[in-house]
Amino acid sequence: MRILVIGGTWFLGKHIAEAALARRWSVSTFNRGRSGRDVEGVEAIHGDRTDRRDLERLAQHGPWDAVIDTSSSDFAPRDVLLATTALRDAARRWVHISTVSVYKGWPHYALTDASPLLDCPADADESYGHNGEDGSPTVYGFQKAGGERAVTEVFGDAAVFLRPGVLLGPGEYVGRLPWWLTRAKRGGRILAPAPAGQRIQPVDVRDLATFAIDQAAGKTSGGYNITHPEGITFADFLDECLSVTGGAGKPEWVDPGTLAEHGVKQWTELPLWRVHEGVWSVDSSRAVAEGLRCRPIADTIRDTWAWLDSDGRPVDHPRWGEHGIAPEKEAKILASLA
Repeated sequence: MRILVIGGTWFLGKHIAEAALARRWSVSTFNRGRSGRDVEGVEAIHGDRTDRRDLERLAQHGPWDAVIDTSSSDFAPRDVLLATTALRDAARRWVHISTVSVYKGWPHYALTDASPLLDCPADADESYGHNGEDGSPTVYGFQKAGGERAVTEVFGDAAVFLRPGVLLGPGEYVGRLPWWLTRAKRGGRILAPAPAGQRIQPVDVRDLATFAIDQAAGKTSGGYNITHPEGITFADFLDECLSVTGGAGKPEWVDPGTLAEHGVKQWTELPLWRVHEGVWSVDSSRAVAEGLRCRPIADTIRDTWAWLDSDGRPVDHPRWGEHGIAPEKEAKILASLA
């Protein structure tokens, strides 16, 4: 196999490049050279995916059996359309990393791969879409749905869409699991979102990377939800964080109403906590039937801590600073419950 990874220097893109090289595939990467380092062993091509001339120059390095696009999250549909059009004659197949946010029902309703998508033109600019009053739909969701349409218009049945919910694992740049791990290490009373038995479905980034390169070599088309088919309860998740870090802490489970009264922000101040019914009700059975294998989330927690504890550093990203409740705010809430 000969593949092109758009991105390829950090988190998912880096893991995809490394996994493909481990299969002795020929791997090219394309990025601006600003975030992370090129993986040793790849053909590193630098350029701007929004520049037609850079894309035309990139196409001359083909052909490839497949393109795996890991870097479209910050780009408008028209930019995705530009890249797919420029590379259509240089690639047999396109594997597009998308998101569950493309669904109309996210995050309120349980989802399958057949759930309806948001509507966005393939040539839309970055202004298309709107944010709902309750946080859904989002401009981000509209933009990513438009990106999928752009790929479909150019690659048709040679396109595959992978729609992860939450990705965790070594190299995570968002900061969800790293925050819980560092909080567990600090110990003491830990503010935790009830119910403790709520199951969550994050997927290890390395498992998505494996599935992505499997799809690059495959013949299927359409969308796949990428969520952990078994998941883990929030209680077991925090117990694992405490166990691997050696933190002497005790979760204090607080109901959503009380957390709301204290102004605790869902999804960010307590990462992975969100009360919408559909957040952790995303069916991934099609991907599992096609070969998605998800390691136990406890292994992801352990490996992420090993990475952090060995001075692991993600690329600089603004989302890192959005996650985690301030110690003073947490202490004030816990004191009010005593």
